[in-house]
Amino acid sequence: MHTFLALAPILTVFVLLVVMRLSAKLSMGAAYLVTALLALFVWQASGAMVAAATVNGIIVALTVLYIVFGAILLLNTLKESGAIRAIRQGFMDISPDRRVQVIIVAWLFGSLVEGSSGFGTPSAVGAPLLLALGFPAMAAVMSVLVIQSTPVSFGAVGTPMLLGVWSGISNKEDVATAIAPASPEQYLLHIVANVGLLHALVGVLIPLLLVCLLTRYFGAKRSFAEGLQAWKFALFAGVAFTLPYYLVAHFIGPEFPSLVGGFIGLMIVVPAAKRGWFLPKQVFDFPPRAQWENTWVGSVEEDHSDTSKPKFSVLRAFSPYLIVIALLLITRTIPELKAFLLGDYTTVALKELFGTKITSKVQLAYSPGTILILTSIACIWIFKMDIKSFMRGWGNSGKTMIAAAPALLLAVPMVQVFINSGSADMNATGALSAMPMVLAHSAASAFSGMWPNVSPWIGALGAFIAGSNTVSNMMFAYFQFSTAQEIGLNADLSSIVVALQAIGGAAGNMIAVHNVVAAAAVVGMINREGEVIRKTLIPMTYYLIQAGLIGQALITGNSIWWIAALVWPVVFFGIQVLLGKKAA
Repeated sequence: MHTFLALAPILTVFVLLVVMRLSAKLSMGAAYLVTALLALFVWQASGAMVAAATVNGIIVALTVLYIVFGAILLLNTLKESGAIRAIRQGFMDISPDRRVQVIIVAWLFGSLVEGSSGFGTPSAVGAPLLLALGFPAMAAVMSVLVIQSTPVSFGAVGTPMLLGVWSGISNKEDVATAIAPASPEQYLLHIVANVGLLHALVGVLIPLLLVCLLTRYFGAKRSFAEGLQAWKFALFAGVAFTLPYYLVAHFIGPEFPSLVGGFIGLMIVVPAAKRGWFLPKQVFDFPPRAQWENTWVGSVEEDHSDTSKPKFSVLRAFSPYLIVIALLLITRTIPELKAFLLGDYTTVALKELFGTKITSKVQLAYSPGTILILTSIACIWIFKMDIKSFMRGWGNSGKTMIAAAPALLLAVPMVQVFINSGSADMNATGALSAMPMVLAHSAASAFSGMWPNVSPWIGALGAFIAGSNTVSNMMFAYFQFSTAQEIGLNADLSSIVVALQAIGGAAGNMIAVHNVVAAAAVVGMINREGEVIRKTLIPMTYYLIQAGLIGQALITGNSIWWIAALVWPVVFFGIQVLLGKKAA
């Protein structure tokens, strides 16, 4: 009964948002009420604790909205300056094929942004850029969310590993005993190497799946197979990212795999595309704009009526994005600067809310939103803009952010109450674990023999709830290690189970509600979040099953699981081709 009740908030979101296709604000509002009532009357949380978690959630939501505003402002500034035409022309000069463009912008550039910043920034930056290239709004959102998988575990300079997984394995006596003579620091690097290997083996097909979904949902023929025609280029781009990504994870550590993979991938793939290497024979483009379905279009759809020659060079027009990347790298890799931006002088902390131990922090100086806003202001000088046109972009950005606010201001508080429902602070009796842990323990008892196959789904559950791979790892890394020990795995094999947690937590970002809300907001698709999740559930399912099969094979050494891991992608792509034909 407790398992079912703990599942109720998630079922509420899924049924209302995905099945019934209600707006995110209505779905999340209902889910918040369900979660709060369960926390109060079943988990015996005090009113003060639920209130503290709610306020903390509202503050977190406002920080996300701040990033959304900065991303929209940069896009609107580029529109007002005319630089967006040069960016669009620059990508068209690489290749007019939309499959090539989405791989370069979403997969490679998005991974580079993820590696430097994380926390949903690739969606906030990549979706508007794809929109500016002429992608339908829905296609832009779907694309940037699909790539929120492989690079995520090493996003924000390794935060999901250095903070998320580390909090689960450090300062635990049973962990230290099990992994001896290795230190926790050495064991973390062992987990990191496994994460890099698993992500590389699963993620190498993500560019191919991405272009297939693009042609399936947004091509004139509605054909999944039309994406397969770009298989050479997609696999080339997959390897160009995942190979250096894995090598860095294995030999260096968690800080730079996504950064290095994205950068090297761009340096290899863009010149190859310009030379026509591995490109499909037929160019894929979207149908004429007049034939687009209403569900494809957002309220900030790009205007392509101006066909005049770009006023700026591609490098100058793209320079704001280069500035964003440079500032993200500087603020996250220089220890002294990072410490200052995260220090007491630049942090507003609300400690012990309502007498509880729940503390909320606002760190605007370190936020990607600040970098995006400062870069937008710099565009006044870069493009010699007049103040009137710049302020017009500011006003339009504010309207879009306000439209996105209700859903996030309900979604994140629901998450905070859900996560904290059974902590020592929120539970008066201590009789029940937090709702996520109740679900995890129930899964462990039901599927112990198949746990490597189940482990990624637990990670994805945490990311879906919290909207963060880091938080998912913080919640479940220690639980995953303990479960691995209980089913008789040694320390080395237990590290694979913990790695599978991180893999699932990364893949869960594809459907994490507040990630979807934020990505949809920047292209004007408020209240359409359920439609997006229905599409991104497909790649997430591929990712979790494939990671589980490979993990089971690595742990058991049974050749049957390796065969299953080889067969599953073929079966998955085959099913999607058949479904595409039926839909067409």
